[in-house]
Amino acid sequence: MRVHIVEDEEVTANRLSKMLQNMDENLRITGITESVESTVAHLKINGMPDLIMMDIHLSDGSSFDIFKKIDIGCPVIFTTAYDQYAIKAFKVNSIDYLLKPIKRNELEDAFAKFRKLSEARPTIDYSQLASMLQSPKESASLNRMMVKVGQQIKSFNIEEVAYFYIDEKIVFVKLKSGDRYAIDFTLDQLEHQLDSKKFFRLNRSFIIGFDAIDKLYTFSKSRIKVLLKPVCEIESISSTDRSPLFRDWLS
Repeated sequence: MRVHIVEDEEVTANRLSKMLQNMDENLRITGITESVESTVAHLKINGMPDLIMMDIHLSDGSSFDIFKKIDIGCPVIFTTAYDQYAIKAFKVNSIDYLLKPIKRNELEDAFAKFRKLSEARPTIDYSQLASMLQSPKESASLNRMMVKVGQQIKSFNIEEVAYFYIDEKIVFVKLKSGDRYAIDFTLDQLEHQLDSKKFFRLNRSFIIGFDAIDKLYTFSKSRIKVLLKPVCEIESISSTDRSPLFRDWLS
C-alpha cells in the first residue's frame, strides 16, 4: 500500500510515518508534504497513492484548497486537532478522521474501516464536506442572546452563559449568575454557533461552558460525570461516544 502524508508539523509527520510503517511492513510512504502548493505539485508529478493521510490546517491554508486545484482520485483519512464541526461532517460523509495526538489503536481502526470502504468503492463528495466544515465556522458568530421574560426582553453576552440544557423538552440557558431562561434555540443550532473552544456538547441534553465545570468524576463505561456551577437540577454525564472527545477538549 502506498500512502502519502500531508502534514505541516515535522514531528507529527515523522511520528505518523513511523507508526504506519510499524503497523504494516508492506506499507510504503510515497512522500510527506507540508502545504497546499507542495501537495498539489507532488501529486501532479508522482500521481495518486492508494491513500492520503491529510491534516486539515496546513502552512498555507486549508487542505480543502487541494481539492480545488487537483482531482483527488484516492481515499483520504483526515487528521485534525479537536473540532466538533469537522467530526459532525465526517460522520455524515462516512469518512475516517483521527484526532491529534494520533493513537496507534485508532490508526489501526481507521485503516480497517478504510479497507472495508475501499472494497465497497464508495463515492465521496469532498466539495460537500468542505462546505459543511466551512459553513458552521463562518456562521459561528453568536455573541449575544435575547430572551423574553414576561413582558420584558433581556439581553446578555455569551460570556455570561454557564451552560445550556434540555428539561422537559424545553431548552434553557443557565447564566453564571444563576439566572435561568427558556430559549427558542435547539442545542443543535447552538452547537454550530458557539465557540468550540469555550463550549462543548456533552450529550444530547447538555452544552457546557468550560468555566461552568466545578468537579469531574469518572463514571461507568469510561464516561465522565460533571458537577456544574451554578448547580444544575439535572445530572450531567458525558455520553459514551462523546467521552473521548470531551477528554481531548479538556486538555
